[in-house]
Amino acid sequence: MTKVRIGIDVMGGDFAPSATIEGSVLALDNLADGIEIVLIGDQDQITSELKKHQVDASAFNIVHAPDIIEMGDHPTKAFVQKPNSSIAVGFGLLKKGQIDGFASAGNTGAMFVGGYMSVKPIPGILRPCISSVLPKLDGGVNVILDVGANADCKADVLYQFGILGSLFAEHVCGVKTPRVGLLNIGEEETKGNMLTIAAHEMMKDSTDFNFCGNIESRHLFDDECDVIVCDGFSGNVILKQAESVYSLIKQRQIEDDYFDRFNYENYGGTPILGLNKTVVIGHGISNAVAIKNMIVLTADVVEADLTTKILNNFNND
Repeated sequence: MTKVRIGIDVMGGDFAPSATIEGSVLALDNLADGIEIVLIGDQDQITSELKKHQVDASAFNIVHAPDIIEMGDHPTKAFVQKPNSSIAVGFGLLKKGQIDGFASAGNTGAMFVGGYMSVKPIPGILRPCISSVLPKLDGGVNVILDVGANADCKADVLYQFGILGSLFAEHVCGVKTPRVGLLNIGEEETKGNMLTIAAHEMMKDSTDFNFCGNIESRHLFDDECDVIVCDGFSGNVILKQAESVYSLIKQRQIEDDYFDRFNYENYGGTPILGLNKTVVIGHGISNAVAIKNMIVLTADVVEADLTTKILNNFNND
């Protein structure tokens, strides 16, 4: 059995390295046999944190990376100027095939820059993107993309999001023949702005995915579709609004199993879809539980061989 190696940026996130180490320790009991966690960061801090949890350092593979790309650093400059940072070293390992997936709750911009500069987009992909999941009332999830990487899009980019989201929903979320909807202000194909009208025209006769038409925002959490396509500006607004709903529910001390599924900790992170390797980004405020789930998600994406499936899809076009 081939060993799967998941690299985690120990220094990334508001509560690193304590939360990232604790999350990595928690992940040990949630990963299948044959999956190895590679801790990338300052070795002294890593070993110190592991001692606090009474975990032997031999449970992990540790790669020393003493520098940190801070949240406020300029992504491109920091990636180039800090070659010994945990993010830069992580991408170096990923590019060389010494890890199979790389996850970080650190500087999102630097993760995108690292993806573009080191492992690069899959040939044919116009814009790699990030997705998220919205909980459905029936217990499933709706995949939504893009949620922030591409604020401005063209119709052909949205079309590709339909392909990427469909492949993610099928092979990672386990949805058979996922239905792809286009976020719009009305269900009629003539509704919307120039972008959505043009995108609908391209998507309506698609043989690349199962297009089910326009989706209004009131159906975001229904079972009207399985994948929701939109530009990154709209997607980010929706995602932040969903987070605020969860925050309001908690502030009002309302206990509800469905709304508990809005907690970002449950999902851990999201892959950058369209790169040649598996790269997962997490929320900057990730705690140990979120880090654990980010690592588990990274392993799931690697084991689903999603990157190869995307590559094969675009190579067959």
